[in-house]
Amino acid sequence: MVFQLQATAPGTAARAGLITTGHGTIETPIFMPVGTVGAMKGVHMRELRDDIKAQIILGNTYHLYLRPGTDILRRAGGLHKFGGWDRPILTDSGGFQVFSLSDNRKLTEEGAWFRSHIDGSKHLFTPEKVVDIQREIGSDIMMALDECPPGTSDKAYARKSLDLTLRWLRRGWKHFNETEPLYGHSQAFFPIVQGCTYPDLRRESATEVAALGADGNAIGGLAVGEPAEVMYEMIEVVNEILPADKPRYLMGVGTPANILEAIDRGVDMMDCVMPTRNGRNGMIFTREGIMNMRNKKWADDFSPLDPDSDCFVDQVYSKAYVRHLFIANELLAMQIASIHNLAFYLWLVGEARRHIQAGDFATWKPEMVRRITTRL
Repeated sequence: MVFQLQATAPGTAARAGLITTGHGTIETPIFMPVGTVGAMKGVHMRELRDDIKAQIILGNTYHLYLRPGTDILRRAGGLHKFGGWDRPILTDSGGFQVFSLSDNRKLTEEGAWFRSHIDGSKHLFTPEKVVDIQREIGSDIMMALDECPPGTSDKAYARKSLDLTLRWLRRGWKHFNETEPLYGHSQAFFPIVQGCTYPDLRRESATEVAALGADGNAIGGLAVGEPAEVMYEMIEVVNEILPADKPRYLMGVGTPANILEAIDRGVDMMDCVMPTRNGRNGMIFTREGIMNMRNKKWADDFSPLDPDSDCFVDQVYSKAYVRHLFIANELLAMQIASIHNLAFYLWLVGEARRHIQAGDFATWKPEMVRRITTRL
């Protein structure tokens, strides 16, 4: 994997670049749609490619390991062939999912023991095993196993958690370098900076992560309960240390405004389930603000869903029609909202990239944040 820095925005840490992988090139900053089980809920791969214009998508190691399982994935030739996606894929190591199973997991020096949410069966993720699983998935970018502590953790727990994550990281990095890809394309390994909301822990973690010289680096453990301003502070602390010639991936973030603020602070890659999850519940993000499609005010609004968008759902369907579908509990409503929101997120990071390259990102961003956070 190769990262090329193309432009920086005066007055900010925002940057534009290119990431080249075995399955294509990614223009940064980029938002990555989350296909947890190897699919976006209610969205075809054709729509992801042609209408949403996704350049890279995510899969999740925890979910794919449990179902369909690595034997099926390996026999299929990896997730790209299994799911019909020929562009880059990033896989999370499953650390966040194991963290969310707080009542059904146990962390040890060896790794993370957990019980499947599907059938209760017991499993162990070690740093080495998650590398092997991601080799079998065949993702272009794989993540290190880490613990994601709650944003409200006290410092004693955050210290203990970070120490374990760093020991796991050294083992995972070693195993990655001792193994080979299975499907003829290269794979990159991203270590993850942790340290909760404590600047000294974040600096320590970022320093050790940067020293590995990996193809890229991730920032984890944010947007897990801490205030947004604290999250932004931690991004700034970390990005002062992470190398500028490698992509920086902020995991699991966030709202459209979060994304622009992260880009402002030097983040290149982001992912979040919000556009699809919130879309399925009737929340539509647009260039002019946020719409709740169940509100009666849209009942007789026959204007396009988002008039300035070139995504097909925004031109074909009116606000009134989409509201009708939500009120009628029609599945098509959730599909339209998911496609629209993903297209909006990709449009937003594309606009950020254009303004970084034009040199006016610092003046464009505040007005865009104001617009996209307005409740319509």
